[in-house]
Amino acid sequence: MTQEIKTYGSIINGETVIKSDFDILELKNPYNNETIANMSLCTKKELDEAIDGAERAYHADMKRMPLHKRAEILTRAAELLKERTEDFAQTLSLEAGKPIRDARGEVGRAVQVLNFASDEAKTLHGELLPMDAAIGGENRLGMVRLYPIGVMGAITPFNFPLNLALHKLAPAVASGNAVVLKPALKTPLSALKLAQVFYDAGLPKEALQVIIAKGSEIGDDIVTDDRIAKITFTGSPEVGIKMRNKAGLKRITLELGSNSPNIIFEDADVDKAASSLVKASFAFAGQVCISSQRIFVHESIIDEFIAKFIPLVKQLKVGNPLDEDTDVGPLISSDSCERIYEWTQEAVKDGAEVLTGGSIIEGQMFEPTVVKNVNSSMKIVCQETFAPIVSIIPFKSDEDAVEKANDSDYGLQAGVFTKDINRAFKLSDELETGGVWINEVSTYRQDNYPYGGVKLSGYGKEGVKYAIRDMTEEKFVGINLN
Repeated sequence: MTQEIKTYGSIINGETVIKSDFDILELKNPYNNETIANMSLCTKKELDEAIDGAERAYHADMKRMPLHKRAEILTRAAELLKERTEDFAQTLSLEAGKPIRDARGEVGRAVQVLNFASDEAKTLHGELLPMDAAIGGENRLGMVRLYPIGVMGAITPFNFPLNLALHKLAPAVASGNAVVLKPALKTPLSALKLAQVFYDAGLPKEALQVIIAKGSEIGDDIVTDDRIAKITFTGSPEVGIKMRNKAGLKRITLELGSNSPNIIFEDADVDKAASSLVKASFAFAGQVCISSQRIFVHESIIDEFIAKFIPLVKQLKVGNPLDEDTDVGPLISSDSCERIYEWTQEAVKDGAEVLTGGSIIEGQMFEPTVVKNVNSSMKIVCQETFAPIVSIIPFKSDEDAVEKANDSDYGLQAGVFTKDINRAFKLSDELETGGVWINEVSTYRQDNYPYGGVKLSGYGKEGVKYAIRDMTEEKFVGINLN
């Protein structure tokens, strides 16, 4: 008996909107290409209603909501999300192709983000200024107070559809703003379920609107609408640059791509580096912004590293993301598979050597792939692959490592493996990235530190505390006590 396919739609002012004249998109499981849901795509008219509702909620509810109430909503949302872990994990596996163990990990991180936001909501404050530091400032009191700024336009990607949505929603709620969320069309179900978590936790329904629509049709409207105070976007540099050019004076945070470098020096723990970089390179089939794409290894230990790294890569199980022992699932689309295969073949023609992998297994599955003898002009090196492929590149000296790592249009996070503390700090200064980890892989991220890149990797910072800074307005209030 064929299971009935359910139809979902946008959530506008707390109501699911499905109309007969809407386009219907079949949501496919990237592992087996089976339809898991039908999505009713809304139009600009519904977007306009959503922004109107969010603006009403901002003025009537959110900006007046006391800090303890915001904190209570976020804490309750964390509790509810934790209770629904398995449901969310199954959803992430089905719609994104994420291995179930990693999906549970994403839910766990999402719970943490909500708790971090609750903590920040309770300590949101400005500062008291010493007015008598200036001549004539005696007997005056100066305060800087923080106020929410309005409606956030949040546009999220497919690879971490739950956690990256919460990196936008949780700080917005903590700071007293409303949100219009447009999730990626390939992974909308987790966003719809997340909205229900917030409603069940007590968030006013108009304060969170979820728009299911094609970005090409309504993306510009979100970016240019005067009722939207800030855009927060995670996605490709090409789209991000267009958004920034169209956003005018409104605030914008852009979390874009990368081809993260990881540098292993001759004094490093090679076993630790090899084992940790396997996960860093191939977690979620490499579809991670800070995935380890370029591994630079000192020439004196490169053979040793390869000898330890390759067997670990070959042990990875590629398969059904719902299987508990699967390490690497499918890519999000067949186009992604074809693209990375073509890039690999181009590199081979130019002299690269594939040490393992390099082929499409079936459907949207690509073998975990390791390549050497590459150069910085090859697409698998200089562009963001967003696929399970990593290049191993030798270097001769500290200066050579920094030069090669910085030879990139991107700069999000880097990993450095060394026991020399002076070298570690030197590289942390010289690497052109938004973050540097010492004796840890570039892929490691905690949700309470400032996260963001330089160059084509983006503009602005996420991390709950740091996102709140850009979702609030500083207002000065002065009192003459004379």
